[in-house]
Amino acid sequence: MHKSRLLLWILASLISLSGVLTALPAFAAGSSAAKVTAPEPKLDNATCLTCHDSKKGKIEMPGIGGDKHTVKGVSNDKFGKSVHAKMQCVACHTDIVDSAAPHQRSTAKSPDCASCHEGLWEEAKKAGAAGDKPRLETVAKNIEAYKKSFHAQPDKDTPSLPKASCTQCHDTHAFNVPADKKSAQYAEWRRDVPQLCGSCHDDQLETYSASIHGTELLDKKNDKAPVCINCHTTHEITNTSLNSFKLLVTEECGSCHKDNLASYRDTYHGQANKLGGADTAKCYNCHGSHDILPASDPKSKINVANRLKTCQACHDGKKRELATEGFVSFGPHANAHDFAKYPQMWIVTKFMQGLLILVFAFFWAHSGLWYYREWQDRKSHVAVPHVRTDGIVQEQKFFQRFPVGWRIAHLAFALITMTLVLTGTSALFSQTKWAPVVASMLGGTHGLAIIHRVAASLFIGIFAIHFVYVMQSLLRDKTFRWFGPNSLIPNWKDLADCIGMFKWFLGMGPKPRFERWTYFEKFDYWAVFWGVSIIGSSGIMLAFPTITAKFLPGWIFNIATVVHGEEAFLAAVFLFTVHFFNNHFRPDKLPPPDIVMFTGLQSLEEFRADHPAQYQRLLDSGELEKLLVDGPSQPMTRRSKILGLVLIAAGLTLLVLVVNGFVTSLHVG
Repeated sequence: MHKSRLLLWILASLISLSGVLTALPAFAAGSSAAKVTAPEPKLDNATCLTCHDSKKGKIEMPGIGGDKHTVKGVSNDKFGKSVHAKMQCVACHTDIVDSAAPHQRSTAKSPDCASCHEGLWEEAKKAGAAGDKPRLETVAKNIEAYKKSFHAQPDKDTPSLPKASCTQCHDTHAFNVPADKKSAQYAEWRRDVPQLCGSCHDDQLETYSASIHGTELLDKKNDKAPVCINCHTTHEITNTSLNSFKLLVTEECGSCHKDNLASYRDTYHGQANKLGGADTAKCYNCHGSHDILPASDPKSKINVANRLKTCQACHDGKKRELATEGFVSFGPHANAHDFAKYPQMWIVTKFMQGLLILVFAFFWAHSGLWYYREWQDRKSHVAVPHVRTDGIVQEQKFFQRFPVGWRIAHLAFALITMTLVLTGTSALFSQTKWAPVVASMLGGTHGLAIIHRVAASLFIGIFAIHFVYVMQSLLRDKTFRWFGPNSLIPNWKDLADCIGMFKWFLGMGPKPRFERWTYFEKFDYWAVFWGVSIIGSSGIMLAFPTITAKFLPGWIFNIATVVHGEEAFLAAVFLFTVHFFNNHFRPDKLPPPDIVMFTGLQSLEEFRADHPAQYQRLLDSGELEKLLVDGPSQPMTRRSKILGLVLIAAGLTLLVLVVNGFVTSLHVG
């Protein structure tokens, strides 16, 4: 009996144990399932801020090489006002998978600022919403600029990292740069820029803080004072040794100092700079960069005591001749508006402006009235009276007006003058769109200067040869009279002819009977002497500044620049308007060109009409027949017309450029 109960107990125990063993896998599976379905730890912003709130204690993490670094805390208030306020922390910190400290991290790569914003911009463009997100477009452009910038280059100490990343300049948790640059919020943000940049560039910050700009901003709270990003920009920051930076920084200075920029552009330094010459003096060469001080400060680079040393930084006796004492009185910002400060500039500028107005007013009126009178005579079929020569001279013959030497000299002068106008006005009107293009085509500022100076030397050389030749010819001619009909020296008849022309213009008298040289031809001739004297002498002063400054004060450069430019402008406009009209565009000269200066020959009919007094004198003396020759050949006539048309087209093109430059200068000024 007892044995039967014992067997039954053992059997029940085995059955019970079997049930337990059978249940173990299910229990294990149940436990695993419970573990899988257990709620994940929260990774929302509130959870993150329980540790990372800036009001909490600092958090230190092991860094590169085992050194600890402090994790920057997050200000909940600032984050709530930032552009990222609606984002979750883990949207950027994608490698964080738990809320325990230290965090377990996944292998997911955290997206950098650039890739995130570029992705958002691409999505906006695909969705057709790009126009609704201008700030996102600005960010995309900033990213492109940053990638090409100096900051994006590999750091020398840690090549795997850039010199500066987005987060070093922008506090991603508090990022909220005000869009309205005129707002008080933007001004407040802008005031912090020097300290931000100075966190890396501490030496520059110290220098800037003591400068006139730093004092205005930091001490006087003048929000208009420039900060780092004004000169270096924000995302486009480049190496300051690049020509692109050197050229742009001058424009940036001028955005505040408009009057000084305008006066600087009137100098050779400013003209060359505008044409792309980065090796000429710019604002920071004279004033400094971070250490700008007022001229009254003894430490200032432009203080009178330091000015020669400043000039000698460029004019060092190596690349350029050593600057001399005369450089000190040069006015880099001299202008014609301040008589008290720049009396010489004011007087000379007013004189040149008066000269331009007088010359253009007289000769444009002269041309306009002449055109009107000839056009009216042509409509009325008014014939020009002249002496009949039937049986006396051969009408089909031509009069030889200009010898070959004069024609060659004229052509050389024409080509050289046009070269001088092109190169000179490119500098004079450097602010135009076309001037830098011309400079680039001619080899930059250096090429432009060389071509201009070579052309000027050739002009003076040909002029000197012409003058010597004419003088020795006249001195050997025992019959020549200095105030006679063959002389180019103005006389009383020229004055009478000029008055007579205006009477003829107005229908108050007959047209004057001109001798060999008319009064307007004499003006053209002697204008070259005036031009060579004024333009040439001032150009030589500017071309050799060191020699000039040895004997003359520096303000002579300011005067020479004004005289050189204004007189060249006068010559160019006069040549391509008045001179072209007198010789090619009068109604009785149409269609152009008049080729007498290329062939040297003038038809008898035209000679008789243009110079009736000379014609009559030669006819009466019997000399006319001796001066008549056969007309030019057809090939010579054709080539002369082609050459004339090419020169006229070139001259009118230059006139358009000069007028455009003048109008542009008025607009810029």
